[in-house]
Amino acid sequence: MKIHEYQAKQLLAKYGLSVPEGRVCTSVEEVVQAYKELGTPLQVVKAQIHAGGRGKGGGVILVRSQQEAREAAEKIMGMTLITHQTGPDGQLVRKLWIEQGSDIETEYYLGIAVDRETNCPVMMASSEGGMEIEAVAEATPEKILKAPLTADGKLDPADAQRLAEGMGIPANLVADAGKYFSGLGEVFCKEDASIAEINPLVTTKDGKVMALDAKVDFDSNAEFRHSEWAEMRDIHEEDPKELEASKFGLSYIALDGSIGCMVNGAGLAMSTMDVIQLYGGSPANFLDVGGGATVENVTAAFRIILSDPKVEGVLINIFGGIMKCDIIAEGVIGAVKQIELNVPLVVRLEGTNVEMGRKMLEESGLPIIPATDLDDAAQKICIAVKGA
Repeated sequence: MKIHEYQAKQLLAKYGLSVPEGRVCTSVEEVVQAYKELGTPLQVVKAQIHAGGRGKGGGVILVRSQQEAREAAEKIMGMTLITHQTGPDGQLVRKLWIEQGSDIETEYYLGIAVDRETNCPVMMASSEGGMEIEAVAEATPEKILKAPLTADGKLDPADAQRLAEGMGIPANLVADAGKYFSGLGEVFCKEDASIAEINPLVTTKDGKVMALDAKVDFDSNAEFRHSEWAEMRDIHEEDPKELEASKFGLSYIALDGSIGCMVNGAGLAMSTMDVIQLYGGSPANFLDVGGGATVENVTAAFRIILSDPKVEGVLINIFGGIMKCDIIAEGVIGAVKQIELNVPLVVRLEGTNVEMGRKMLEESGLPIIPATDLDDAAQKICIAVKGA
């Protein structure tokens, strides 16, 4: 689950980490009023969307007067901001964050993610702040320093010293930087984050260490521990189909292809998408109905897939274990009867109650193309889509 920059900064402040004072605004007049309240001659107006690269897209503007604050707000509020992370359709800006400007001395990078090789959180630090960390990793990987954290987010003091020195933090600010290391570790672990990133972390000319930008993503698996997440969620920033899927316990991720997929099991779903591509098709989504889906879940999954205008065909690939094939067949039949099906549909069933499921589909009288295995199914849906 993603949150906005201003929410990430509020989390940092909660753990005693310094951030520029600012205000979140939903109108131009609120931005002008916030400029007055913040009181500094230099301020920054920032678009609040769940994507990076906002500055390059015109979503971050420095202002030095109330009039400039108004003009910046009028320009950004309501714009469709396109960045390398939004895709070509961009994202509508509904909120702005205006904050006091900072007299920057040096920019750094600080972030935490889970290292899948060591199965522990790892802190990453670099002198190359303000840049995309992926570009730094590709061009100059030696400039990214790493140190493991304990399960509760603690960093060994020797590692903290090594990171601070390797980043080039001035000697008189190493202690303050160390507070940021430990504070960000607390945020990551106590708030159940999947990523916590400050880019840039800056030192200022008056000797402060501060987060100029912040990104925190939550691990959705921990949602049951955080009732407060519901208030932090911005549904305008999420794919409506993914939101609908979450209501039914479905794992759904929208992709750019034309063949909708309904599969049970993440591994089988990945394999299904690979084989579709092998035969010249492109998957429109990842959708896992899980091992215990009901007729209601399957019907909902079908509706979600068909709500995507890019879908030109649907492949259902089910291996019946806990999820029985007759339940899938019942869900498919019910969904097709309720929804006007105007694209090819290929169904491959295997496993528990497979004969019963196949018979139900065959006797339904619906325009369903049966398949015997995954290769057969992928070939048939790719041919059907190309033919359409």
